[in-house]
Amino acid sequence: MKIIGSVENVVFRNAENGYSVINLSYNNKKITAVGNAPEVYEGQTLELDGEFVVNKKFGEQFKIDDIKLVEPKSLPAIEKYLSSGLIYGIGPVTAKRIVDEFKEDTLSVLEFDPIKLSKVRGISKQKAVEISNNYNEMKEMQASIMFLQSHFISTNLAIKIFNIYKDKTIEIVKNNPYQLVEDVDGIGFATADKIAIKLGIDLFGENRIKAGLVYTLKTASEREGHTYLTRENLIANCMEILNYDENNRQNVNKCIDFLQIEGMVKNFSHHDEEICMLTKFYFQELYSAKKLYKLSFNKFEDNFNFLDSLNLYQRLHKIILNGEQTDAVLAGLTNGASIITGGPGTGKTTIVRCILEMFKEQHKKVLLCAPTGRASKRLTESSGVEAKTIHRALEVNATDGEGVFHRNENNPLDADVVIVDEMSMVDVSLFYHLLKALRSTTRIIMVGDKDQLPSVGAGNVLKDLIESKKVHTTSLVNIYRQDNNSLIVTNAHLINSGKMPIFNNASKDFFYEQGKDLVANSETIIDLVSTRLPKYFGYKPQDIQVLAPMKAGPCGIDNLNKRLQMTINPYYSGIELTNEFCKYHVGDKVMQTVNNYEMEYTKYEENGISQLGTGVFNGDIGYITHIEPDTHEVTIRFDDGKVCRYQSTDMYQITLAYAITIHKSQGSEFDCVVIPLVPGAPIIITRNLLYTAITRAKKTVVLIGSKQTLARMIHNNYTAKRYTMLKDFLIQEFNTQ
Repeated sequence: MKIIGSVENVVFRNAENGYSVINLSYNNKKITAVGNAPEVYEGQTLELDGEFVVNKKFGEQFKIDDIKLVEPKSLPAIEKYLSSGLIYGIGPVTAKRIVDEFKEDTLSVLEFDPIKLSKVRGISKQKAVEISNNYNEMKEMQASIMFLQSHFISTNLAIKIFNIYKDKTIEIVKNNPYQLVEDVDGIGFATADKIAIKLGIDLFGENRIKAGLVYTLKTASEREGHTYLTRENLIANCMEILNYDENNRQNVNKCIDFLQIEGMVKNFSHHDEEICMLTKFYFQELYSAKKLYKLSFNKFEDNFNFLDSLNLYQRLHKIILNGEQTDAVLAGLTNGASIITGGPGTGKTTIVRCILEMFKEQHKKVLLCAPTGRASKRLTESSGVEAKTIHRALEVNATDGEGVFHRNENNPLDADVVIVDEMSMVDVSLFYHLLKALRSTTRIIMVGDKDQLPSVGAGNVLKDLIESKKVHTTSLVNIYRQDNNSLIVTNAHLINSGKMPIFNNASKDFFYEQGKDLVANSETIIDLVSTRLPKYFGYKPQDIQVLAPMKAGPCGIDNLNKRLQMTINPYYSGIELTNEFCKYHVGDKVMQTVNNYEMEYTKYEENGISQLGTGVFNGDIGYITHIEPDTHEVTIRFDDGKVCRYQSTDMYQITLAYAITIHKSQGSEFDCVVIPLVPGAPIIITRNLLYTAITRAKKTVVLIGSKQTLARMIHNNYTAKRYTMLKDFLIQEFNTQ
């Protein structure tokens, strides 16, 4: 049956699944409706499809099967609706004045004849138009969100979709729901498929197959870092996603050719195999190879005696560079492109300082950059020269949520030399945009540790460049940065070479605690972070970083974050934000989990000058400094000084960061790291995972777990192969020129 009622109040709503308990005014009596519903507000009129049922505990209720918004009809309902705060620019007083003026025509005036609103005291013609625009957009948004929620999409994700498609939302989703997979981060094929099935779209149609193929390639890049798949692997993986049998193989195969014609996919032969790439990755890797080829052939002498200058630098700074370090410096000074790779303590920072000094002597403009805010801040501290994130150096702007770089081939970076630190973190897309912004005469020096985990994004840039043997590479192997009682650097290199670390009671920075089981280990971690390490070393609990291999389990970041929040920063101030993902308190340590090019920030300098900009990025860590009780707006100050304000609907981008995965720690450095050793699949619990975690520590490392698990990790040298074309394109470019 269908009923129409006005919302009196919302008793309960589960933000995760939309289950709601709503009090309605229906036929001049109060009833309670229960079921999945979008966010609704007091004064709204709803058309509900369902039936009355009797709940043993709560009595008669209306069980919701379907729900639609209906414009309110009575004057009290219209006034209550306008007073709800839904429409920006209308409060209770203004709502009463509007309804008193226009009576039953109020909503029609708002929608179709806004200039009439200027008759109402306090509303100018300009404000009248703004109110009308807000009202119409709100109507479109609510209709779109309600439509999307009826197709298994959460409120937050529905808002995100509406912000992309606006008034075209329903039309686009109805015509081809699979377009969501392409356009909206957070929408996977399974979600789009559910919508399509509900809309009655052909399960064996071309649109579904092409969407499955694109999704398969996107998933391979996002989850495994591949920039291509073989045609056979692509077909097999796609058929599994589509739940097809062998009878459909030919249709899937045919759709690959359709995608190539449409420009979505590049399909070509390579080493006797047919491979398929998303077009963007094909052009990014091919362009990067061509640009590096051109840069690598640049040789710079600059009428400058580099050896004499280098000898003078060593005498002034009372250091002696060995052969490999000298080679790295000279290569950086004279080559168009060069790589410096080595583990901790091998002198990378010393070389960068030397190169900077010598370029300064030549009056060259040098740009220092790194992939993340933390990495650029660390580079600034170690070099004494301001470093920027690559995004900031390229002057990222936001266009419909996508990053657009102001610096490119038409507006290149104003630099004679670009030095990039933490190159292992740089994915192929960011590398491509950086190369595009280099002048043909700019030198690029890439610094990184090839044994670190590869980039989170697609590609294997640093390893591909080194393995191609086409870019001058200096590998640093001698260790310099260590003292008698320090074991972090020593043990990092031992682990990297497949050997067990040294455990020495006299060590001041490397500790191991035997664990009983994972539950007991999690308790030890809580105790270490909250009490023992702060007491022994003087660290603040928030400044100790737990780096865990996985998300799930007693020693996974999900459990540890909840426990650490309860222990370190419990709810006590009376202000917290609860959403479908987490509870947040003022003082919580948090991390941005996606790139958001549109997020506005204010950055306050030490001299009191504030800088405005946009963009926060995956992996940025900060602290919640304020939660607005009424609007639930959250203020976060990030470690690089950015201060951002998040609406409650933006908080899906944020997660607690008392504990983070080792993958997310790349490019960061922390005074103290605590690392739980947990058993797991060999493809996850690897040597380079442990090596990466240990090298994130500046002063203190604590390992917790069994030596058996530790030994398994160290002896497991498994490295997941990434299917990429950069190395091959680079070799091909050099061999064919």
